[in-house]
Amino acid sequence: MIWVVVILAAGTMLVLALLTAFVLGWANEAFHVEVDPRIEQVNEVLPGANCGGCGYVGCNEYAVALVGGQVPPDKCTVGGVSCAAAVAQILGVELVQTWAYRPVVHCGATAAQRLGTSEYLGEPTCAAANIISGVQGCTYGCTGLGDCERSCTFDAIHIIDSLAVVDYDKCTGCGACARACPRNIISMVPFKSERMVAITCSNKDFGKDVKAVCKVGCIGCALCQRTSELFAVSDNISRIDYDKYDPQQMGDLLVAIDKCPMKRIVFVGKPSAEDLAAVAQEETPKIIEADFKTTVDETEWHG
Repeated sequence: MIWVVVILAAGTMLVLALLTAFVLGWANEAFHVEVDPRIEQVNEVLPGANCGGCGYVGCNEYAVALVGGQVPPDKCTVGGVSCAAAVAQILGVELVQTWAYRPVVHCGATAAQRLGTSEYLGEPTCAAANIISGVQGCTYGCTGLGDCERSCTFDAIHIIDSLAVVDYDKCTGCGACARACPRNIISMVPFKSERMVAITCSNKDFGKDVKAVCKVGCIGCALCQRTSELFAVSDNISRIDYDKYDPQQMGDLLVAIDKCPMKRIVFVGKPSAEDLAAVAQEETPKIIEADFKTTVDETEWHG
């Protein structure tokens, strides 16, 4: 009698196992979603940094968008041109000329060049200091508390003398620093050459008011605008039209740099061998060596 019960139990379990296997097999076929094999191929050539510089949550989300034709293949700032070329080959699309985007900090005032500052004893973050009045005279400048530095996983931006400075040898252009800055004074600029010209001030006040809070702030004199069509002064601050920027045509731009009374138009990035040779016998002005930038990156997030 006991053997009958054992046999019935075993038979029941076998039938249930077979039935479960059948149902799972049917469900696998019925609900199967075909995955484009190119997604995996694209994932293999992406760097896997998941930095968000492309505007997507991670590399896989970006790969799905690429295969779906929702985004061009040149948005991976970490992978650069070689990665974009590999992705374009996988997708069978043409890769048009693009430039890597790098951050530019639109403030050039060190601690000693700032006026009207007071001791800040609150939470040591830029976001916290930004909502407190009277921390420093200039309400547009870098607070120097390092939110951008902490956001960078590539160790490519540091606070030096209370000012954010980019290390372009390490920078991948992920844009994390620009997103972290509560004052939006870090912008992502298309680097059409290893060195670019940038405006290192964000103060929109009138010249007299700027001089009251900063020794080196842009006073909106518009000399640069009258010298080169690349510049336009709006809200009392000079801006560069990078769409018109041509690193091979620097004549008027160099004149504007020379004429700027506050020396807020500077070169940022990595100097080429030719640049270094040209100033080998000169003492390069400190302002030209600084890494300062312009506005904010309006990244549209997906995924």
